[in-house]
Amino acid sequence: MPTLRIPTAQVFRPLLEPARYKGAFGGRGCGKSHFFGGLVVEECLRERGTLVVCIREKQLTLAQSSKRLIEDKIEAFGVGSLFRIYDDKIRTPGDGLIIFQGMQDHTAESIKSLEGFRIAWIEEAQALSQRSLALLRPTIRAAGSEIWASWNPRRKTDAIDEFLRQRKPDNAIVVRSTWRDNPWFTPELEEERQLDLKLYPERYDHIWEGDYAKAFEGAYFAKQIAEVKSQGRIGNVGADPVLPYKAFFDLGGTGARADAVAIWIVQFVGREIRVLDYIEGVGQEIGYYVGELRKRKYDQALLVLPHDGNAHHGPIHKTYKNHFEDAGFEVEVIPNQGPGAAMLRIEAARRIFLRCWFNKATTEAGLEALGYYHERKDETRNIGLGPEHDWSSHACDAFGLMAVAYEEPPVRARHPNRRDYSSRPSGGTHWST
Repeated sequence: MPTLRIPTAQVFRPLLEPARYKGAFGGRGCGKSHFFGGLVVEECLRERGTLVVCIREKQLTLAQSSKRLIEDKIEAFGVGSLFRIYDDKIRTPGDGLIIFQGMQDHTAESIKSLEGFRIAWIEEAQALSQRSLALLRPTIRAAGSEIWASWNPRRKTDAIDEFLRQRKPDNAIVVRSTWRDNPWFTPELEEERQLDLKLYPERYDHIWEGDYAKAFEGAYFAKQIAEVKSQGRIGNVGADPVLPYKAFFDLGGTGARADAVAIWIVQFVGREIRVLDYIEGVGQEIGYYVGELRKRKYDQALLVLPHDGNAHHGPIHKTYKNHFEDAGFEVEVIPNQGPGAAMLRIEAARRIFLRCWFNKATTEAGLEALGYYHERKDETRNIGLGPEHDWSSHACDAFGLMAVAYEEPPVRARHPNRRDYSSRPSGGTHWST
């Protein structure tokens, strides 16, 4: 067997040590896929007969797989005579095998075909579902087996991110890499990076720096979120102890198949809108949200419900409004805005963003939804079909309800000797960046 000298970027060297789980996350141009592609070839040379499965959540064709990358590494290392490349697989020394599969094609029974595999590499792992990760982990269980993952983070709640970065299993090595860590970063990539930095600043950090996606390209509020961030209006925002709280809802129902219930807690302080908290739940009974509001000290808040707050809910034929009133809350229901209500909420929200200050620690999930909310498209005809109804729409509908209900206070004549403090939240020392 030939001895290879494979150059490795410093950032990936920890991943050369044995570990049950190995992860590399980061943005474009950081070299994570090239590292794992090379490591697949190296492992197949180091241990004859190694079985490797390269996985994506959805793989319709081999063109969507990492097969071409691995073939390029075999050629670059000069070991092509030791491998046999077929249309759908690669034979490796010692009767080993590299195959390429999509997890969506597997069931609890079919996944058993992978039980003898020693290495599973999950490429584009941010798209891997919780179901797929739960099926894969106990299946790859041969002696000394390893599961690798490379991904560009989207959300903290993505299955691979939640597992390797939030829960942090003891037998895992995870590294973060960016374009700066790539010694082979090309002038062409640098030109593309600079172009994105100039033309698409709202998506730059996600695409190139490996940050969580803060705004979907073409999202309704992408520009507003970028302005809020650049102007430092996301930070430590405290409540005014004198003024009342208002809780703006989107009602999703109860049960496993129900839409999410979303709640924004705000205070209107002069011409400022202090966005203090965000609450979301799926399939919970009304008592859950009553408990959350009380636990977070919002039991005196005015609850503002959309028009379906007057709809009957539950077996005893009470409305949502009745349920919350019985729990001791003051409740207001906003009438149906009629045809075009969704776009009305979007336009109203765009207008009031310049008045909003967000408490970062408690509104992060809601801000993520605001940054993702976007239009459905008919790609064939290139026309818009209205807002996409997905995980982000509930938070945005509740935020839009707040915008529709907001009444701008009258402008008072300024005293000639009075200073204007309107550029920062007023009322105490609750603000810091």
